[in-house]
Amino acid sequence: MRIQAAIVFAFAFALAIFGAHSPSLAGDLSNPASLDEKAPDVYKVKFDTSKGSFVVEVHRDWAPNGADRFYNLVENGFYNDARFFRVISDFMVQFGINGNPKISQVWQDANIPDDPVKQSNTRGMITFATAGPDTRTTQVFINFGDNAALDGQGFSPFGKAISGMDVVDSLYAGYGEGSPKGHGPNQGSVQSLGNAYLEKAFPQLDYIKTATIVK
Repeated sequence: MRIQAAIVFAFAFALAIFGAHSPSLAGDLSNPASLDEKAPDVYKVKFDTSKGSFVVEVHRDWAPNGADRFYNLVENGFYNDARFFRVISDFMVQFGINGNPKISQVWQDANIPDDPVKQSNTRGMITFATAGPDTRTTQVFINFGDNAALDGQGFSPFGKAISGMDVVDSLYAGYGEGSPKGHGPNQGSVQSLGNAYLEKAFPQLDYIKTATIVK
């Protein structure tokens, strides 16, 4: 009995000492490579926001790389407490920079390959933002209107808002386009300073309370 107790104590002691310094585990937001689960063919995501709730339905066959990335981000809480930092009336609402700069930093270069554009950027469609070929990471936008002109630029929708689009329409748009083109948030500052910057300089921005996979 004493030997068994000693073994249990030694195991617990080792876990306490080394557990905090263990490598990143699967499902760890600080380790993008660990979030590689294949998404279901079709799934729904509920967004509870400061203005109410809306639901997005994702179709993996529309854009498999985008659907997989979005699924892993939602499933692991990446979008929780994230701000809708770029809201341009009659165009789109953009979000997807984590409120914690330490988390957003490790995702800046976690790119996924492009998907062929199979659907059009019409009202309610959700699409990854991109800065060029194979540069999609975590930022997405929902189209307010018919933005089919984006299709030819490689913006590939992977889902659509199927309920609560009135909530999406009501998200605060008073700051307009981001700096330096406009007076809204500077994306570089959002990346480096997180929610602390947005809460101080742009307090009226709406935000995501939680984004969850609808089981």
